[in-house]
Amino acid sequence: MAITYHTEDVKMPQIKKRETSEWIKAVAATYNKLVGDVAYIFCSDEKILEVNKQYLQHDYYTDIITFDYTVGDRISGDLFISLDTVKTNAEQFADSYEEELNRTIIHGILHLCGINDKGPGEREIMEKAEDSALALLNQK
Repeated sequence: MAITYHTEDVKMPQIKKRETSEWIKAVAATYNKLVGDVAYIFCSDEKILEVNKQYLQHDYYTDIITFDYTVGDRISGDLFISLDTVKTNAEQFADSYEEELNRTIIHGILHLCGINDKGPGEREIMEKAEDSALALLNQK
């Protein structure tokens, strides 16, 4: 059971892997979840578009795609994150790149914990969960 970090078409972002992994486990624990195998694949816009088309039949760019392999209370999944879109979103929302990257990293974990963001009122619930998780990281 491990959290791993990979790249495809991009340079590895400057994240503190051990600290990030501990944070992810702490956030999952707040939802009474254990962390199983979670793989982050940092990639380009072109790669995430390819994944979106191939697996989800969506023809658009996005910041993250979460493939959920969770069983019971042990969360597992593959999380593709487009660093290009993270950078664009950081500029659009006037956030730092690091803050937006952390928000995207935890967004996928929150999906694995069962929080959705597509239905009525769900986006606000997700944003509140992201803010709480980021506050947890900033306490460290």
